[in-house]
Amino acid sequence: MFELLKTEGKARRGRFHTVHGVIETPVFMNVGTSAAVKGGISTMDLKEIGCQVELSNTYHLHIRPGDELIYRMGGLHKFFNWDRPILTDSGGFQVFSLAKLRRIKEEGVYFQSHMDGKRIFMGPEQSMQIQSHIASTIAMAFDECVENPATYKYAKASHERTIRWLLRSKAELERLNSLPETINKKQMLFGINQGATFEDLRVENMQRIAEIPLDGYAIGGLAVGEEADVMYHIIDTVEPHMPKDKPRYLMGVGTPQNILEAVYRGVDFFDCVMPSRNARHGNLFTWHGKMNINNERYFDDPKPIDTRCGCPACRNYSRSYIRHLFKAREALGMRLCVLHNLYFYNELMQKIRDALDAGCFGAFYHAHVDLLAMRSED
Repeated sequence: MFELLKTEGKARRGRFHTVHGVIETPVFMNVGTSAAVKGGISTMDLKEIGCQVELSNTYHLHIRPGDELIYRMGGLHKFFNWDRPILTDSGGFQVFSLAKLRRIKEEGVYFQSHMDGKRIFMGPEQSMQIQSHIASTIAMAFDECVENPATYKYAKASHERTIRWLLRSKAELERLNSLPETINKKQMLFGINQGATFEDLRVENMQRIAEIPLDGYAIGGLAVGEEADVMYHIIDTVEPHMPKDKPRYLMGVGTPQNILEAVYRGVDFFDCVMPSRNARHGNLFTWHGKMNINNERYFDDPKPIDTRCGCPACRNYSRSYIRHLFKAREALGMRLCVLHNLYFYNELMQKIRDALDAGCFGAFYHAHVDLLAMRSED
């Protein structure tokens, strides 16, 4: 299912074959938590800006509109008109993000809905059942994301529980894929490496889950409070123990600089709400650094956001006009900026793949890794 086409150092150029199409890696997955990218972005828009994979969240879709409804509508692909791959997060991250509303036990997690306070239970079996109803291309195993810093004792207990939950997730998904009423009988499963920031726990966890036949392997529990250098160190620690012939996914990361650093260290898949969330406040990523379109300096600036960008916003509108839209509280300004940031991320991944194809990723990395983190002077 995964072809490793070539490598440059630890950086990898691959091709992942799925029932919903081929994914060229490294890849950034555009996040549509509730089956929509915030900012008024349609699936037609996603195709125009080069999105290969859309990511939605099991927990949020279970709460609203309900996975039973999505199943009756023929699965998420039909529900929101998308014929390319979808990855669904397992809901495990809500174990972390809804800390005040949950209780963790061996069987799973007891939640209170963030919407109406309704009591919910989700364990590995329930997560797989929901994801099977959604019929995503790739399902994520149910795990626990531990807050950093964590105590060694808790992180050890959590990583061991995550392995037990992975085995239960795998068994349940295999059962579901065998049922005649299942929409996507070729739904894939990725396991998730945990262990907080403790090297020995991370390595032990990765070695143990690598022994379980899966379609891919993710590094979870990072970008949740630790310094970037700590995150990079954990990737360096875990990467030698990850299967070479399967895709590697760094969950919830990150900035363009984070992505370049992680590709450099051997990661293939990424996702993050940052490009769309930042865009909704006028914070933009460009090939000359970061910029905020609300700044006074753009009041009468006739240039596009980025002269090197081919997104719909840059092809058609000026900085001055988009700034005006934000000041006038017009929703179009937010939409144009989200389109720009997502286009930028997808183009960044294309340029990374092109550099790997040409054997010059090292030069691309060194030319951009600091520049893309700087404030634009343009």
